[in-house]
Amino acid sequence: MDNSFIQDGTDFVGADEIEELEPVDEPIPSESRVALPPSDSPLLSEAGARSVIRSYDQIPEPLALLDDGLGFVFRNGPFKDLLKAFGYPESPTFLGTLSRSISAETARSIHEALGRDEAGHAWKGTIAHRAKNAAAVITKVHIFPFYSEDGSAESGPGSGQPGAYSVYLDDITEENRKFLRDMFSSLLEASKLKDNDTGKHIERVNLYTSLLAKEMFNDPAWTEVDKDFIEDIGFLAAMHDVGKIGTPDDILNKEGPLNEFEWGIMKEHTKNGAFILSSYPNPMAKEIALSHHEWWNGSGYPYNLEGNMIPLAARIVTLADVYDALRMKRSYKPAYSHAIAIQKIRQEREVHFDPRIVDVVLRIQGAFAEVYAANAD
Repeated sequence: MDNSFIQDGTDFVGADEIEELEPVDEPIPSESRVALPPSDSPLLSEAGARSVIRSYDQIPEPLALLDDGLGFVFRNGPFKDLLKAFGYPESPTFLGTLSRSISAETARSIHEALGRDEAGHAWKGTIAHRAKNAAAVITKVHIFPFYSEDGSAESGPGSGQPGAYSVYLDDITEENRKFLRDMFSSLLEASKLKDNDTGKHIERVNLYTSLLAKEMFNDPAWTEVDKDFIEDIGFLAAMHDVGKIGTPDDILNKEGPLNEFEWGIMKEHTKNGAFILSSYPNPMAKEIALSHHEWWNGSGYPYNLEGNMIPLAARIVTLADVYDALRMKRSYKPAYSHAIAIQKIRQEREVHFDPRIVDVVLRIQGAFAEVYAANAD
């Protein structure tokens, strides 16, 4: 829609749409009617806003009409649905309603952009909407001005302030997620070429961590675990050993135990993985790569973190990774049965593993056994 508008005495419409829209004489539908804020601008009279509201009410994306103070004049159904899904508080203003997702710095940049001729009195940015019981939604946000040209207000392109604003939220969640996952999945495939253990092993680790996260989600004691945590760890757990790309082949594939020097080189895969994944926007990726060999009692590596100093995602992956390693045959050990693997995990409670996560494993251990049996090498 063009930013140049005219007032035809009945409807406020885009100049390029005058021939397409017929005058609207009926009142605004009751489900769309809002208390329009007082304003000298014809943009915010009922007659002036009617056709904009009628148009917005038919569009499937979240749209809202704001006054010159960014107060809500109208929100269409999808906009209201988004606010409800993420539990946003009721507020008369756009920034007040979304204050949980908009930083003070972003709020300042919005105000500055909307007040500047050089910025076209418009703003574009990205907002992430999050809630424990809903998957995150990433939206591009476009705020653009409405101007009056009937001479009743000192507003218009290049002179003064707009009489109102429109805000449009464009959902880019799946597009953003697919781009990131495609890029890092390629990296994961490269790591498989280096490490013979990473085939079915990483698939099983993903499945174990998803099982654990889902069980923890249903326990209110685990406040950190939300819908996004489950989704993210189920993918990012697979990346835990991606740093082995930088480990020499003769060490990585050596038959038998490593000597002290070789073991020191092997440990570097945690730091290498954290470096590789530092560009991933979710810090969980880096945390898992860096800390999945830390021990609850502080005797792990690379930084001897202990207890809750170890990120939760890394503590979960640690247990899933060790369970699977116990079940696998290695050059220096036989494959253990599920019962023996669980016994060894019990023994390492409060030593290697977070005791509360061990308790979760014990509750769903049958599902672990099923995952291994269904995805055996």
